[in-house]
Amino acid sequence: MQKKNATVHLLILDPSQNDAESLISLLRNSGKATRAHRITSEEDMEEALKNGNWDLLLARDLEQEFSADNALAMIRRMDKDIPSLILTAEESRERTVAVMKAGAQGTVPFEQSDLLVLMVKRELKALEDRRRRRALESHLREAEQRCQLLLESSKDAIAYINDGMHIYANQSYMEFLGYDDIDDLICVPILDTLTTESQADYRSFMKSFAENGEDGMALNCTTKRSDDHELNVTMSVSAATYDGETCTQIVLQPEHSDAELEEKLREISSQDLLTGLYNRQYLMKELEEAIAKAGKDNETGALAYIALDSFMSMKSEVGISGADLLLGDLASLLKKEAGDDFMLARLSDDAFGLLCLPCDEASMTSRCEQVRKVVDEHLFDINGRTIPLTVSIGIASITENSPKAEELLARAHIASSEVRKQEGQSQGNGVCAYNPAKHEALDDSHSIEAILLALDENRFRLLFQPIINLRGEGEEHYEAFVRMLDTDGKDVSPYDFLPPMGPSDTAIKIDRWVILQTVKQLANHRTRGNDTRMFLNVTAETLQDKTFTPWLSVALKAARLPGDALVFQIREGDANNYMKQAKEFTKALHQLHCKVSIAQFGCALNPFLTLKHIDADYVKIDGSFTEEIQKSDKAKEQIHEMVKSLQSAGKLTIIPLVENAGVLATLWQAGVNYIQGYYLQAPVPEMNYDFGDS
Repeated sequence: MQKKNATVHLLILDPSQNDAESLISLLRNSGKATRAHRITSEEDMEEALKNGNWDLLLARDLEQEFSADNALAMIRRMDKDIPSLILTAEESRERTVAVMKAGAQGTVPFEQSDLLVLMVKRELKALEDRRRRRALESHLREAEQRCQLLLESSKDAIAYINDGMHIYANQSYMEFLGYDDIDDLICVPILDTLTTESQADYRSFMKSFAENGEDGMALNCTTKRSDDHELNVTMSVSAATYDGETCTQIVLQPEHSDAELEEKLREISSQDLLTGLYNRQYLMKELEEAIAKAGKDNETGALAYIALDSFMSMKSEVGISGADLLLGDLASLLKKEAGDDFMLARLSDDAFGLLCLPCDEASMTSRCEQVRKVVDEHLFDINGRTIPLTVSIGIASITENSPKAEELLARAHIASSEVRKQEGQSQGNGVCAYNPAKHEALDDSHSIEAILLALDENRFRLLFQPIINLRGEGEEHYEAFVRMLDTDGKDVSPYDFLPPMGPSDTAIKIDRWVILQTVKQLANHRTRGNDTRMFLNVTAETLQDKTFTPWLSVALKAARLPGDALVFQIREGDANNYMKQAKEFTKALHQLHCKVSIAQFGCALNPFLTLKHIDADYVKIDGSFTEEIQKSDKAKEQIHEMVKSLQSAGKLTIIPLVENAGVLATLWQAGVNYIQGYYLQAPVPEMNYDFGDS
């Protein structure tokens, strides 16, 4: 399977079509699925901006009738959020300053393709973040409106206090204190609504709340209504914001005797019954709050995952009851070593969590090393037997850039697992901090090593997705995808690990593994009477491999599989970049009676030019068109025209990414031959789709 990324909609301002095509190829080779439009005039650009949604402008800084400066001025005039990079002949500080003032994100020398790819990725990521922020701001406004409605309609008496003064109160609160109009209560000090005896208690209570910041703190006090009647109430407080202003929310409830019971139930729900420590649910809630606080206040914290080494063998040795006793003793030991500044919780049978904010990685590492040492030196006495115990501790930092709580816990767990992989630590008993750079920014050499290691350890697997004839003819077609289990046990595409443009031998190894395994499974599947064809993706590296078709011929004969059972799928961008090789590759495949498909069709500046040179049997139109036909009548007309032209040229058409039934009528009317997508079936390990029902 090729890299799965959202399609980049690219505007190119370049007088040379060949240079424009090379820019498109550059982005595709870097893993960015790209649909481009080359601007040829001022009218052309205005039309494109009015009728399309664009992600990026690449403009050559050359003398031309419609210049890069004109394009930037038009984007600014039409108030479009389209990041723009100006491709210059050479570096110039003055030119860079000028275009950035005009609204561009920067300049890049045209020949520095590696720098251009990095800057494009940076700008696309920034654009995605801006779009997400705008969506979140919209959701926030809606949420604030809903909260306001809930506040106003709530039966609870709720008010917001700032500097001891009321700045908002709902209807229930006003009725509770005997006020008819909000204007009579606004700016009334909260102390004026309390009896003299309760005012001192309130001051002490709010001082404690300011120091601890614990939401839900409660005070039993006596309020004084506007008619001077007194009521015994429970006042609970929480930190809040109102109209963007930091304040305190208070809720008044008539005093009742079960408050202590409610507090006890709340305490029990957050407790691990065996050890008396906090439970996983409570730790995750605290971790979410710590991550939010780190992001808001730019603080740093840390989470430690404390895993017991060889717990299962120890459990079989001392029995379940003995293991429970040991866990109880260990919990007491950990609690003593953790101290009051660190929150300790039990996460699972054999793991504990330690959380602290504020706290830096070094402080957490020092504390965990102390915990590890104490556990290692402690002799646990279980039913008269001395049981040695060690722990492997992984640490993950909490910063303003931290992921969600579950992922952060996974980071600490990964670091804990790495302790046992370290040389001389096969049994664990160590401390390791998670390094994001090591796990999330693998360089090219590490990426290749990860793929080769997965191949050696048999961590590749195949998935199959049906391709259905929309005309109801009972043909059986599948597309094969490959997944690699990474070291965390997650499914990824090995192609995503490949650096741009190679190395070719690794891409070829993946292709051949997929083809060989598919041929074996398909041959076996067809022995059960299934006349099934399989679509197989090949990379640009395989296109250029002259030894491939002789190897394929041997593989087909060994499996006794006819060549027409396989359809080899070439990406449009690869076919254009390596036109001569793709033409020869297609000819050689047809000699073996195999079929050929062009995938991601329609993204090139002149897509039909590809088909003049490549004798493809099938054409799979790019998935971005599927998304667009649900939003625009123009896109429906475009797909209709494209399918009509393809079928006039004798090509069978496939539409991927069909996610719902809403697009089926449009595709039927357009005359599409085949459809594929999650609406029919997600990729699965077995060829088990019932084509008779389609």
